[in-house]
Amino acid sequence: LVFTEEDKYGLYSNLLFKYFLAEGIVCGHDLFVASAKEHPDNILKELPAPLLDDTHRKELGNEAATVKSEDFQDSMKIAWRYQNLPKMETSPTTHTKFGHYYDVSKKMSPELYQSVKWHSFYLHEELSFEPKMKAWNINSGYARLLQSIQRIISQEGFDGSDPQKKTRSVLRIGIQSLGSILWGDDICCSDPPEDPHSLTKFLYALRGLLRKSLSACIITVPAYLIQNKTIMERVTNLSDMVVGLESFIGSERETNPLYKDYHGLVHVHQIPRLNSLICDVSDTKDLAFRLKRKLFTIEQLHLPPDLSDTVSRASKQDLAGSAKLLSSGCGTMAMGKRHLDF
Repeated sequence: LVFTEEDKYGLYSNLLFKYFLAEGIVCGHDLFVASAKEHPDNILKELPAPLLDDTHRKELGNEAATVKSEDFQDSMKIAWRYQNLPKMETSPTTHTKFGHYYDVSKKMSPELYQSVKWHSFYLHEELSFEPKMKAWNINSGYARLLQSIQRIISQEGFDGSDPQKKTRSVLRIGIQSLGSILWGDDICCSDPPEDPHSLTKFLYALRGLLRKSLSACIITVPAYLIQNKTIMERVTNLSDMVVGLESFIGSERETNPLYKDYHGLVHVHQIPRLNSLICDVSDTKDLAFRLKRKLFTIEQLHLPPDLSDTVSRASKQDLAGSAKLLSSGCGTMAMGKRHLDF
């Protein structure tokens, strides 16, 4: 169960959500898409196009060439004593290919996403059939969704407790904006909420279904709207992996030269560790993402060696204060009091 905290405008979390579904289509997995905001059919039509075969190498090579040209232009600004130091690798161009890459500027062809079996759950259509249904002591929207997931797992042969008659792959479940007011939940709009346990009960039951079936699930939650920290802690404990996206749109970091190469930060709160009572700890806490011309990449955040020739000493002092907000994992974090010392 992958829990994703949405950014304020839901732009990048929605893109990460579509990446998860697109990877399932390319791998031939069955899909179950649930939403209360937009129809699942429209979500599938907006999935990014995969870069199959050697196309990804060409696209990544173009991006790498652009980065190298920028590095060459900045090489004259770097002090001579740092020129021979090994550079930090942030781009995936030199790494082994893992999974598939996608072109966010193009949409997936209908022939490709229609080649796999997928199921949709649109809350407004489901409630029109049986609006007053309430089971497991949770609200109607969650009850209908849980019943639909349970039915698909049982009927399509993904139940791990039953002997499989024919080979099945994996069922990928995607639930969009869970916990929002569109699902009939008030944890985002009232404090304290009238029904604070519906979301946690739903996740507890969902995790039980995932444990006994051949399935994986990603959910996006507008965590920035939930003021009750107790509910967020319970939701986190009921998830296997917790990732938060913090966009720079509308914040002071959007115009801060320190973050000029990125569009937001990635916070890895929890990573699953199999057969262990504690969670894994990430190697680095400083991750950032940026949306390039065709690719959405997550890279290790590091401060540039020279911010700008036009940045004044007073501005550098302010930026030094901003740099202290970064975690200690950033190897080039400014430690000076008056200016950035690299």
